[in-house]
Amino acid sequence: MTAASCAGDDLSDDSSSGGGDKGDVTISGQSFDEAVLVASMYQLLLEDEGYTVEQKLVKSRDQYLGELTKGNVDVVPEYTGGIVDLLNTLENGADADPLTTPDAQESIDAAQELLAKNNVTLLEPSEATDTNAFFVTQEYSESNGVTKLSDLEGKSVVLAGAPDCEGRTDCEGGLTDTYGIDVTKVIATGFGGAATYKSVQDDESQLGLTATTDGGLEAEGLVLLEDDKQIQPAQNLVPAINSDWLADNQDVEDVLNELMSTLTTEDLAELNKRVSVDREKAADVAQDYLTEKGLL
Repeated sequence: MTAASCAGDDLSDDSSSGGGDKGDVTISGQSFDEAVLVASMYQLLLEDEGYTVEQKLVKSRDQYLGELTKGNVDVVPEYTGGIVDLLNTLENGADADPLTTPDAQESIDAAQELLAKNNVTLLEPSEATDTNAFFVTQEYSESNGVTKLSDLEGKSVVLAGAPDCEGRTDCEGGLTDTYGIDVTKVIATGFGGAATYKSVQDDESQLGLTATTDGGLEAEGLVLLEDDKQIQPAQNLVPAINSDWLADNQDVEDVLNELMSTLTTEDLAELNKRVSVDREKAADVAQDYLTEKGLL
């Protein structure tokens, strides 16, 4: 995932809990709603297992990756494509051949050498996936017969999205090169959210960038377009763990793998809606879900 949202710029203490007898664990990750939600699930499960948990959430992946490698962070809720792509870029440069594919396990297998070099272990990827996705208004979809990205071939559009979208194969670059869409401008409104919604609703842009699990689109009269040519690498949820810490805390693997095997994309979209649209607290939503699924 490329999304980053509003929180601290460093690995400052966001939340912690005491009372565990198995030792301390530091969870980091990005601070957008979905990542906060999943980090809350990790925290609740690990506390239930007997750990004392501290959360340190930040704006972007590159802010915590080095800390995970060094062991200053132990566990991170990650996305397969996001972490593999960043490791590949850091090791081999921005123009490196991609290791990621639309298949999560293939992406992880291709990155094993990089993961080992960075002292990171990825556990079992979840069925739940959150890839970049693009939306239009319901009115635009109906009046132009657009339900999938290939329906925009040859059309000129302005794209509202993340500042780093331009040129990327999973964003503006892929829309242009793979789909033949004439993206005349990229407006840096951010990844999903109110500003991106409004830009598309006001026809300042015709296409907006968000995630497949965005729970707020329907209420805003917006619809996702199918990525029918699959420009998105797999972005399945996956726990990323410092390998040295995992070697000393192997019980964590079963705990987090059980969560990954339970979560679905549909679950994630509904839970996101409760946080982003209904404004429930992420920790409360996480508690409800884990209890309902018998994980707590």
